[in-house]
Amino acid sequence: MIKLITGKKGSGKTKILIDQINDSVKSSNGSIVCVEKGSNVRYSISRKVRWCDTEYYKIDGYETFYGFVAGLLASNYDITHIFVDGIFRIGGRDYEALGNLLEKIDKLTGDDVSVVFTVSADADELSDNVKQFIK
Repeated sequence: MIKLITGKKGSGKTKILIDQINDSVKSSNGSIVCVEKGSNVRYSISRKVRWCDTEYYKIDGYETFYGFVAGLLASNYDITHIFVDGIFRIGGRDYEALGNLLEKIDKLTGDDVSVVFTVSADADELSDNVKQFIK
């Protein structure tokens, strides 16, 4: 299941994400992963969350990001949540490419894994293949 937290820069998306991450620690019976470029949220989340920096793994586009997520899921069967802060910083500001990524990840995870992304754009700016994941 894919969920998007949208809004312009400075609108509080990361704070919402941090709260959701820390809340999921209390309710999840599996592993929780946080992915970001840099270390913006690293020290604000529970130490029980597996944190990954895309710069360390040289992830620089949507295709490599998809491979990274697929590898995470292949190597750890009990992941229940994946949180991604700043997907445009990881893959670029290509709305169609983002929509394609979201569709692929949705098929990969199904209802077994909740994947939450922060997207630095208002909902009306996004392409239709992205908007379908705004809940």
